[in-house]
Amino acid sequence: MDLYNTLALLMVVAAVFAYLNHRFLRLPGTIGLMILALVSSLLAIGLGRLGVAGVLTVSALVRSIDFHTVLMQVMLSFLLFAGALHVDVRALGQERAAVGAMATAGTLLSTGLVGTACYYLLPLFGLPTAFIYCLLFGALISPTDPIAVLGILKQARIDKRLEIRIVGESLFNDGIAVVVFVSLFEIARFGAERATPGVIGQLFLREAVGGIVLGAALGYLTYWALRSIDNYKVEVLLTLALVMGGTALATALHTSGPLAIVVAGLIVGDKGRALGMSDQTREYLDKFWEVLDEILNAVLFVLIGLEMLVLDISRTTLLVGGVAIGLVLAARWVSLAVPLALLRGRVSFDRATLRVLTWGGLRGGISVALALSLAKDMPRDLIVGVTYVVVVFSIIVQGLSIGALVRKLGLSTVEPTAPDDH
Repeated sequence: MDLYNTLALLMVVAAVFAYLNHRFLRLPGTIGLMILALVSSLLAIGLGRLGVAGVLTVSALVRSIDFHTVLMQVMLSFLLFAGALHVDVRALGQERAAVGAMATAGTLLSTGLVGTACYYLLPLFGLPTAFIYCLLFGALISPTDPIAVLGILKQARIDKRLEIRIVGESLFNDGIAVVVFVSLFEIARFGAERATPGVIGQLFLREAVGGIVLGAALGYLTYWALRSIDNYKVEVLLTLALVMGGTALATALHTSGPLAIVVAGLIVGDKGRALGMSDQTREYLDKFWEVLDEILNAVLFVLIGLEMLVLDISRTTLLVGGVAIGLVLAARWVSLAVPLALLRGRVSFDRATLRVLTWGGLRGGISVALALSLAKDMPRDLIVGVTYVVVVFSIIVQGLSIGALVRKLGLSTVEPTAPDDH
């Protein structure tokens, strides 16, 4: 019953917080839920120190949740497919040079910049840390989180061309981030001799390229199946099977599940919805994945907020986290400006666009999950604590202000509207 009780707790808390946010706070759903969860966690910590038994039970339930497994192996594929399903593939193709540069070169450059800066700054706080662990932090904090980005950009009313760059980058930079993180993790555990250029290249081909090829195959297979029938119940079931079966197959083949599901989702969303479905099926499919996306997003951001109950974040960690926020944003700006400048002849961008791309590169649950996957003999508590501070700032502060920044810079397509149910 422990698993059931834990899931029941998360669902009840998510439903209550979603109601309170919609009824009173009127904030974007993901941000409102996370703020309420953080405030509740802080109150619970205070009550826990007073020895309130119920709070201690809740803390034990939260501690029993393997955040990394829940997000990376269970929830992520559903959330990515739901997001990719409605991406304009033709517009994404037109921005492929910019998206590709930001998702690859940008992630690598940001990893190096953040890692190097942390290596020289952490000793100033009495926390000297090996360079390889600083690079590990740079690798896990550099990729933007598609879940956070997609959830918050829904209400930013951003220019469509700029939106496709941000969304496209966040959907595709997971592949390069996983390769970099795993390679650095191997070096940290077993030494540099285990992570030769040949091994890293093989890992990239298997994870990133293999994931894209697998996703394309599964996407077109599902598209063919959708075209051959007209039954909305079966067609919704086919997409659900695509996500679950595709994730399991990617894991078995040791390829990138997230990349496979993103590519499959883009194909089904483009060709499947336009050519393989009736209007009735399209309506049911969209509603099904919209509801599932909202439920999982609610649970995820509540879980991020409740993680405060089980994390040991000291004043020093908060201070380092505050410095890391500035480092991550500065590295984000440089890692975008350099590759985009090299593509100036093919990609158009200006200072306003660069500012929005920098501020709109949100970090989220993926960074927390990767940090929590670190081994206990590594500086895990420090990295997890600093990552959590950066993620909370990113989602709440950057997420709440991105819409205002877009409007101030004249990059908004329409006037803002009041938050809806989402």
